Amino acid sequence: MKMASRLRKYLVMGSVNCDRDPAAVLLEAIEGGITAFQYREKGRGALQGKEKFELGMRLRSICKEHEVLFIVNDDIDLVESLEADGVHVGQDDVSPGDLRKIFPEIVIGLSVSNWTEVEKSPMEHVNYLGAGPLFPTSTKADAKRPVGPLWIKELRGEFPSMPIVGIGGINCKNAHAIISAGADGVAVISAITQAENIPRSVKQL
Repeated sequence: MKMASRLRKYLVMGSVNCDRDPAAVLLEAIEGGITAFQYREKGRGALQGKEKFELGMRLRSICKEHEVLFIVNDDIDLVESLEADGVHVGQDDVSPGDLRKIFPEIVIGLSVSNWTEVEKSPMEHVNYLGAGPLFPTSTKADAKRPVGPLWIKELRGEFPSMPIVGIGGINCKNAHAIISAGADGVAVISAITQAENIPRSVKQL
């Protein structure tokens, strides 16, 4: 499967985003049809150390069994110990160029929210772009100002063959606009983790 297809329905989640066992949430999301999963254990009350690793192992095992792309958010140690398929980084994290030296084969995703960030980023080492935040989001306390679907169109015009995932404030009602603007996929947290019916919500994305 091509990288763009594997990013179509992309769940980002850690224990702080769930009101029950994250493994159960992940399984329901897989039942609904997610194609990629990012382990993002951050925020108030997030697991640390051994507990963070052990939850990661459980979620990694589920993704492996169901052939869902498993990506770690910005934690180099976990990339190796969980044998992740990839890592996603922001502008203030480890550079994709440095990551590529350490991990020549893995998938590297990079968040970009404006042209200044794009211009200073080593695109030759990036496998996909996380574009956003597109809409206001309550999940990330330090989120930047929303840039809207137009940002997807601009990026697609500049990078016709680069896989692009829309991120930030995406739900079942606005996901179609993101795909129509040129994104290959949508990354969501609460639209899945807080859904009354997770499989149905994934199908609607």
